[in-house]
Amino acid sequence: MNKNVGGYDRIWRFVVGALLLVGGLVGYAGMVRVAVGPVPQALAALLLVLIGVILIVTGYTQRCVINSVLGMNTYEPRSR
Repeated sequence: MNKNVGGYDRIWRFVVGALLLVGGLVGYAGMVRVAVGPVPQALAALLLVLIGVILIVTGYTQRCVINSVLGMNTYEPRSR
């Protein structure tokens, strides 16, 4: 798969991914309530951590399956 994540999309993934990761860890520790409706605290925290890790990994590798399926490409190779 070719690189398809770059620019502001990549920065957004790092920032939001880190916030979700920290929020999930803090929620799992019980310091913040992240449970929503019938979803228990631990499950909600785990989902936040999982989504955060996915965003950070896709930002780091610059490859995203969802972008590929949707035909989106924000990656611009550097000219040397």
